[in-house]
Amino acid sequence: QVQLVESGGGLVQPGGSLRLSCAASRSIFSINAMAWYRQAPGKQRELVARIFSGGTTIYADSVKGRFTISRDNTKNTVYLQMNSLKPEDTAVYYCNAGYSSGSWGQGTQVTVSS
Repeated sequence: QVQLVESGGGLVQPGGSLRLSCAASRSIFSINAMAWYRQAPGKQRELVARIFSGGTTIYADSVKGRFTISRDNTKNTVYLQMNSLKPEDTAVYYCNAGYSSGSWGQGTQVTVSS
C-alpha cells in the first residue's frame, strides 16, 4: 500500500494553467500504472490521464493536447500539467496508483471560472 497526497489545486481563469503534484509515501518505481482521475459534482469519476513505467501515456479525449502527465520516480511524484483550462475542467482531481482498485489520494479541488 502507498499513501498519495495531491497538491497544486486552486482557482484559475479560463485559459489559465495549473500544475498538480502527487507525492507518494514510498518509491513508485515498481508501480507500473500511475494516473489522474477527476470527479465533478453529479458526475462519475473519470480517468483523465495514465502513465506507465515505460513512459507510455493515455489521455481522455476531453483533455488531449491540453494536459500532460509525467512521473519522476526519483522524487516519488506524479505530475499533471494542465493548460488552456476550461470551466468544464472544474472537478476534484485524484491521484491513483495501481489502477482503480489500487491506492488513491484525498483529492485536490480545481476550479476554472472567471
